[in-house]
Amino acid sequence: MDSKDKSSDISGLPAGRGMLDDNNVNVLLEALPYIREFHGKTVVIKYGGAAMRDESLRQAFADDVVLLKYVGLNPVVIHGGGPEITKYMNRMGIEVRFQHGLRVSDAETVEVAKMVLLGKLNADLVGRLGRAGSPAVGLSGEDGGLFEVAPVTNAEEVGFVGNIERVDIDVLNHISEDYIPVIASVGSDRDGNSYNINADEAAGKVAAALGAFKIVFLTDIVGWLEDPEDETSRISVTDVSAVEEALDSISGGMRPKLAACVNAIRGGTQNAYIIDGRRPHSLLLELFTDAGIGTMVTP
Repeated sequence: MDSKDKSSDISGLPAGRGMLDDNNVNVLLEALPYIREFHGKTVVIKYGGAAMRDESLRQAFADDVVLLKYVGLNPVVIHGGGPEITKYMNRMGIEVRFQHGLRVSDAETVEVAKMVLLGKLNADLVGRLGRAGSPAVGLSGEDGGLFEVAPVTNAEEVGFVGNIERVDIDVLNHISEDYIPVIASVGSDRDGNSYNINADEAAGKVAAALGAFKIVFLTDIVGWLEDPEDETSRISVTDVSAVEEALDSISGGMRPKLAACVNAIRGGTQNAYIIDGRRPHSLLLELFTDAGIGTMVTP
């Protein structure tokens, strides 16, 4: 068999090529109006949970974000890395403590956080996006004065933990013309002190400042649940007023995500989504299908 024969099957099609069935075509057609509507719009994505820990999910996430860029969206990625920070603190013999859900952070803790977030997690994602086909730029809130930060109100209890007071969108607008911004959730105040920042809060503040079209939070649950013990009780669609009314009664990791949804929508973002990052390609399924898979918060 000659080289031509080796690269073809008996149907005459190149080897490895199959036939699209009706389901494949319908998926593409279902995505088309969303791609048309979203073209040129900014989507802020908070990356975390299993999507950050599992190797296959990390690669699927990178592929999804690059696809968004190629079909004309402007993705902006914000990430934390709490479990990795804890792991490295334990290795280095640094005590790990939390107060009211916030990591108690002295200057040493913040340095470890910056090392893990920027030197490991941010660099890994930037590399994956590049290998998947789209160049990315890794940032922290300290780069270009991206975040202006002030201590949280209970700073005497938790140390160097900050809230974002201002986002310099000029930095992001400049970078996102040609690259995918990937932002680690640390920042500094006017005196140059570095702070840990909750990544959900950072995502909400960035989306509000940019007037992003949409914001998506990847987490380890199917969405906001009416009953936290029952994943079948997912709230598919709700509005920002209902979320605001419920915030005082919500605790745990869902609270900062919902608060960030409120911040983003009150700042002009059209819709916010909380989706299950344990599911491969959940980002595309939420954005480009009629049914969606998580919780959507509307204005």
